Amino acid sequence: MGFIGWIILGLIVGAIVKMVLPGRVGGGWVTSLILGVVGAVVGGWIGDALFNDGEMSFWSLGSWLLAILGGLIVAGVYGAITGRNKAAT
Repeated sequence: MGFIGWIILGLIVGAIVKMVLPGRVGGGWVTSLILGVVGAVVGGWIGDALFNDGEMSFWSLGSWLLAILGGLIVAGVYGAITGRNKAAT
């Protein structure tokens, strides 16, 4: 799956992450969708690094799980960073 495929998958994952972690992802839907795209790309990179699978299909379960995992990781990191900034001010 190419970079554009991971971006499209990331938009879907961003919506899923917003529903799963509604309190951790601040900034509304646009932020969630951007974090989903970044998370899906990170998930694809992790999958390629760990499994050296090369091209993954858009419809494969592995692609979706990696994208969701990447989205949750990025959303968690984003929530931790923005949570610390709000607490400090």
